[in-house]
Amino acid sequence: MENQTITQKLEALVKLQSIDTKLDQLRKLRGDLPDEVQDLEDEIEGYKVRMNRFEADQKEVEDAIKRNKEGIKEAEKLVKKYNEQQKNVKNNREFDAITKEIELHELEVQICEKRIKESKEKIEEKKSEIAKIEALIKERTDDLVNKKKELEEISGESQEEEKKLLSDREKAAKKIEEKFLKYYERLRINLSNGLAVVRVVRGAAEGCNIIIPPQKIAEIREKKKIVIDEHSGRILADVDMESMEEEVKPKKVAPARRTKKVG
Repeated sequence: MENQTITQKLEALVKLQSIDTKLDQLRKLRGDLPDEVQDLEDEIEGYKVRMNRFEADQKEVEDAIKRNKEGIKEAEKLVKKYNEQQKNVKNNREFDAITKEIELHELEVQICEKRIKESKEKIEEKKSEIAKIEALIKERTDDLVNKKKELEEISGESQEEEKKLLSDREKAAKKIEEKFLKYYERLRINLSNGLAVVRVVRGAAEGCNIIIPPQKIAEIREKKKIVIDEHSGRILADVDMESMEEEVKPKKVAPARRTKKVG
């Protein structure tokens, strides 16, 4: 590559640009489908995480209901025990103390029952939320299946062509000096249309339509050095002379119309 002429270097860059443009066109056919597939997969994953959280919350509430039911059983058992003891009290002070214990445990039963009621309401809310998320997951999964199918069909049609182009690209890239290849790659990333190596057509650089001065056009045609467009950074590889000739062709002047003399 050290012995390459400027013409050969430019030809190698033009070849690489041509391959990359074809690859860009194939990827454009796929459009936003890869991103849409990825977004749907991320969305579904997010819904699953959310549903797992609701299911974990529901399990906690169900466990709380079990504890409160056990609390009711324990409190009722104690109420029954204190009611039996109350029948055998010897004085008012002992009777009052047992009555207080019975009231406390009956209150505990009421509190536990209230908690169970509230927990059941929470479970219904969680079940409703889970049902909504399950419906969303099903809807998005159906969308994902359709999008993946569409993407596979498009990719399948262009897979062989893309594989060949990628192989050609690898070979073409090896023929370019590392500094030019790095510049080219960096330039393509920063340009919206990916055109890093262009011709001058009708006096302007392809891809940006910036007018190139005649002196620079002459330098490009000579191919004695790599010419860079100072505005866009594009490599100006060649000049379309046919378009330049069209540009300077004089327009045919229509013959003057004779006027009739009156009288």
